[in-house]
Amino acid sequence: MTREYAVKLVREKLKNNNLFKHSLAAEACLKELSVKLGEDNEKWGLTGLLHDIDYEETQNQPLKHGMIGADFLGKMGIDDDIVHAIRVHAGHDTPMSKLDWALFATDPLTGLIVASALMHPEKKLSALDMDFVLRRFREKRFAAGANREQIQTCSNIGMDLGEFIEVCLRGMQKIADQLGL
Repeated sequence: MTREYAVKLVREKLKNNNLFKHSLAAEACLKELSVKLGEDNEKWGLTGLLHDIDYEETQNQPLKHGMIGADFLGKMGIDDDIVHAIRVHAGHDTPMSKLDWALFATDPLTGLIVASALMHPEKKLSALDMDFVLRRFREKRFAAGANREQIQTCSNIGMDLGEFIEVCLRGMQKIADQLGL
């Protein structure tokens, strides 16, 4: 699947612009992580872009989130490892690969980074650095929906928390204009 076609699919399935931006942020993080880890940049990017494709469809049935999207993408012939990572991020399968762990840890981190940018006086991703985001990470009540334990599973891809935040932040900063930040 080409990125262009994936964007078209995600746009059709996700009407909420913030959800679409979250998908772009996850894509940017995973692409940046793939470079750092020497993994398949295109595959990792598609995984991030497609991971929440069923979010609006399953919003009233959260236990089905990840399953419907993974099944839909599997029937389209998407690689099994992408489909598995999408199931994993929603808690339906056991993480087995770096891609699984990377998506699982990245998903909540994008929200923490966006919240950090929005509370910064400049309200820009470019104004953030790893230390600023890490300080927000340590504030338990800040962006409380960003699961800290899940983010810390970045250790399963061989990265410490600071490095993981730095790489994902760099990826998101590269598409700041698309994210409106």
